Amino acid sequence: MMNIECSSELNEQPQMLPPPPGTFIDREELIQHVGEFAVSQGYVVTIKQSKRDKVVVLGCDRGGVYRNRRKPIDESAAECIRRRRTGSRLTNCPFEVVGKKDDVLWVLTVKNGTHNHEPLKDIAEHPSARRFSEKEVLLIKEMTEAGLKPRQILKRLRQSNPDLLSTPKHVYNVKAKLRQGNMSVRNYKSLKPQKSAVRNNYLSVMEPSWRQHNPPRVPNLIGGRFVDSQSFASIDVINPATQEVVSQVPLTTNEEFRAAVFAAKRAFPSWRNTPSTIRQRIMFKFQELIRRDIDKLAMNITNEHGKALKDAYDDVLCGLEVVEHACGLANLQIGEFVSNISNGVDSYSIREPLGVCAGICPFEFPAMIPLWMFSTAVTCGNTFILKPSEKDPGAAVMLAELAVEAGLPNGVLNIVHGSNEIISTICDDDDIKAVSFVGPSTAGSYVYSRASAKGKRVQCNFGAKNHAVVMPDASMDTTLNALVTAGFGGAGQKRMSLSTVVFVGGLTPWEDKLVERAKALRVQPGTEPDTDIGPVISKQAKELICRLIQSSVDSGAKLVVDGRNILVPGYEHGNFIGPTILSNVKVSMECYKEETCGPVLLCMEADNIEEAIDIVNRNKYGNGASIFTTSGVTARKFQTEIEVGQVGINIPISAPFPFSCFTSLKPLFAGDINFDGKAGIQFYTQIKTVSQQWKDVAAGTSSDV
Repeated sequence: MMNIECSSELNEQPQMLPPPPGTFIDREELIQHVGEFAVSQGYVVTIKQSKRDKVVVLGCDRGGVYRNRRKPIDESAAECIRRRRTGSRLTNCPFEVVGKKDDVLWVLTVKNGTHNHEPLKDIAEHPSARRFSEKEVLLIKEMTEAGLKPRQILKRLRQSNPDLLSTPKHVYNVKAKLRQGNMSVRNYKSLKPQKSAVRNNYLSVMEPSWRQHNPPRVPNLIGGRFVDSQSFASIDVINPATQEVVSQVPLTTNEEFRAAVFAAKRAFPSWRNTPSTIRQRIMFKFQELIRRDIDKLAMNITNEHGKALKDAYDDVLCGLEVVEHACGLANLQIGEFVSNISNGVDSYSIREPLGVCAGICPFEFPAMIPLWMFSTAVTCGNTFILKPSEKDPGAAVMLAELAVEAGLPNGVLNIVHGSNEIISTICDDDDIKAVSFVGPSTAGSYVYSRASAKGKRVQCNFGAKNHAVVMPDASMDTTLNALVTAGFGGAGQKRMSLSTVVFVGGLTPWEDKLVERAKALRVQPGTEPDTDIGPVISKQAKELICRLIQSSVDSGAKLVVDGRNILVPGYEHGNFIGPTILSNVKVSMECYKEETCGPVLLCMEADNIEEAIDIVNRNKYGNGASIFTTSGVTARKFQTEIEVGQVGINIPISAPFPFSCFTSLKPLFAGDINFDGKAGIQFYTQIKTVSQQWKDVAAGTSSDV
C-alpha cells in the first residue's frame, strides 16, 4: 500500500505545457510569445540556435528542480546515484521549439514539448536572475581595485538594484575572472522576466536599434512593437531653422507593410469584440498621457516642422479635443429599433466597425491630423495603419507610444513610412477597407481615384485657397488682427490660412495699417518664446513660394511688403520667409490660381459684395471664406450665396470642434462622408439591420411576414 502511494506521489508532477503554435509578424514577436508563455508555465527559454532571417531554435534554459530525484523504496543505492548524476545534467531538458520564416511571416512549431524537471515555483530562483549586467561588472572591478570585499560590493550594488539576487559567492567568481584579465560579460540569451517601460513582458529590455543610430531612425510600429525598418533607403528629416538632420525616415519595405496589415487584421476580431466602455477607458488614459507629454510633443513639432512653439501647442491641443470627444463615442453609435413590424417581428440596426482602415497625413499638422484619424477609428472598433508625413513623422510616433502605454492592444495601431510608393500600396491592399487622406490636391485626386477603384471607402480633403471679404464698414482693429493672424500664422502653411483678401471698395484705407502690422511680426526660430513666424518646411517649399511671388510681380502685381530676403541672425541657412503682401492681384495670375502655402497675403479689390462673392466662388481651391462687416444683411447674403464648406463671419475660418463636422465642398473634398463629429463615426462604421422573431416551436405557429 505504501509503495502504491509513494509511486502515485512521484507521478503526480506538475505539467509544463509547450507554447501553442502559430503565425507571427517577425522573429521578435515569436520569441516574445514563447518567452511569456514559458514563464507562465514555470520554465525559462533560451535561444539555442539562430539564423536571424531564416530560423530560430528555442530550448529550455536549465534551472529548476529535476524530477525523480527522490529515491524510490525498491531502488538500490547505486541506481539512485546513477539517476542523480544523469538528472544533474542541467542541459539535458529535451524541450525544443522552432520558428521558421515562411514568405513574410514566422511560423512556430513544437519539436519536443516535454521537460525532465519540475517547474520553478518562483522564477527569481532561476540562475539568470543572479547574473550581473555589464555595468555592474565594471562597478565590481572598480570597487575591487578600491579594496572592498564581496559583501561590501554586494551591499553597494543593491543600493542601485534592490532586486539583485546575487550572493557574495557570485561576486567572488566575477572577481576571480577579473584577476585573470577576463573583462567580457557573457551575453546571456535567457528570456527572463523584466519590466518594460510600457507594460510587463518577459523579454530582455534593451535600447532599440532605431534609437542607437545617429541621427536616430524613425521606427515602424508593427503589432505593438516599434521596430527599425530593414530598408536601406531613407529620407532625412531636416530642422527648417538650422538645417540639421533631426532623424531619418526609412522607406518601409513591402514585407514590413504586409506585416503591419497582417497585425491589424489579426487584432481586429478581438478589438471589435472589446466592450466600448473599455475602448473609451483607453482613450481617457490616452488623453491623460498626451497632456503629460505635451511639452515634448510641441518641441518635437517645432524642431521638425518649424512652426512657432505656441502654434505647436495648438496643434496638439486641437488633436487632443478629438481624443476627448472619442471618450464619449458610445452614445453616438446607438442604432435604431422598430418593434413589431410584422406579427411578432422586431427590426433593429446596429453600427459595426469596418475592419482595417488607413490614414495618410500631411506635414502641416503633425499631431492634429493623425489624432483626427486614428482616435475615432480605433474607438469605433477598427484597427488602423497610419502613414505620417515623411517630413515630420516624430509627433505621430510619440503619440503612438502614448497610445500603447495607455493600453491599446498590439496590432490595433500600426505605423508605416514612405512617400509615393507606400501610398499606392495602401490604396491597392485588399485588406484595407477605408482610407482617409489630407494633403495636396494632386496627391488627393490620385488617392481617391486609385482607392475607390479598389472598392474602398475614401475621404480626401485637399487644396486650400481661403478668402476673406472685407467690407468698408468692417471694424478696423478686429479685421486687421484677424487678417494678420490668419494670413501669416504658422508661416501660412495651414489649410485654414486666409491667403487672399478681397477689399470691397478698395485697399487704400487699409493698406498702411496692414503693412505696419505685418512688419511688426517677429520672424525667428519657432523655439524662441516670442516668435510670430517660423521657417517654412523645406528649401523646396521656400523656392516655390519665392517663384510664385516673382511670377506675380512679373505679371503686374505690386509688391507692398517683400519678405523673401529676410535674414535671421544665427540662422542664415534657415528656410525663413518674412510676411509678404501683394496687391493688384488678378484672378489670372499664377499665385492666385495655385496654392501658395507660405506667409504671403494676396490683396484684391471689388466694387461690391456681388463681385467679391463671384471672385470667391470661381476659385477651384475655395475651401473656406470669411466676411468682415457690421451689417447683418450683408453677412446673411454672404452666408447664403458663398459656395464653400467653411464660413466665418467677423472671424477667420478655423478647424471645427470635434462634435461638429469638418466640411469641404467639391472639388476640395472627394468622398461621401467628411471628417469629425457624427460624420466621422459614419465613415468608420457600417450599418447592419437585423430582423428577429421568437416563437414557441411547440405551438407550431408561423408569422405572416
